Amino acid sequence: MKSLLLVIALASMPVLAQGAELPTTAAPEGTRVYVISPADGATVRSPVTVRFGLSGMGVAPAGMAKAHTGHHHLLVDMDTLPAAGQPIPTDAQHRHFGGGQTETALELAPGTHTLQLELGDANHVPFVPAVVSRKITIHVE
Repeated sequence: MKSLLLVIALASMPVLAQGAELPTTAAPEGTRVYVISPADGATVRSPVTVRFGLSGMGVAPAGMAKAHTGHHHLLVDMDTLPAAGQPIPTDAQHRHFGGGQTETALELAPGTHTLQLELGDANHVPFVPAVVSRKITIHVE
């Protein structure tokens, strides 16, 4: 009986269709995210310490829906931004800092890499308009 009730309860829950957009959060005008270090064009060794900067908003852990806050996502070697209205993916090219971290030690293979920050809301969804840094290029020895 309990399992039948569970099946009925699950079947009656709303389902988010794959690709359906989630609610988005507006970013305050003038909000800016940026890479403090390393500098654009720097030659570095792995692990690379990457420090994140943010102005116009505060940092809060993922899951904490507090006005005018978000958390960092580091995009590594990405040509395009994550889709609007969708959670930012979690993989080697989309690094999440949902604990509210403002820096990381990043292991990167030797070669040239690009880094870009994007601020996500409590649900990892990009803000509207998107709060993204300028893309920087670094060279790892």
